[in-house]
Amino acid sequence: MNEFLLIGGMFAVTFLTRYPMMFLVSRIEVPAQVTQAFRYVPIAVLSAIIAPIIFVQNGQISIQINNHFLLAALISVFISWRTRNLLLTIVLGMLAFILLRAVLI
Repeated sequence: MNEFLLIGGMFAVTFLTRYPMMFLVSRIEVPAQVTQAFRYVPIAVLSAIIAPIIFVQNGQISIQINNHFLLAALISVFISWRTRNLLLTIVLGMLAFILLRAVLI
């Protein structure tokens, strides 16, 4: 029973904090510059999540050749740049990460 209360509480908090803003934005005219700025939000959020994983090892910044996270990220960026194919980038990036992790550990 506690799980249902927990899920219901999480739903209520999530819904009540997001719905008023969505309601207001749907009722007013948002300037074009703001709409353009919103396009960069996913990239900024994803970068903020991924950057510490790539660059921080054992609590210190690690930009070394034995950092398999950094090497796999560089390989993924190169694949993405050359192919412009998201699925191929994800698959080959994960494969590169797995291979580098097996070799470098």
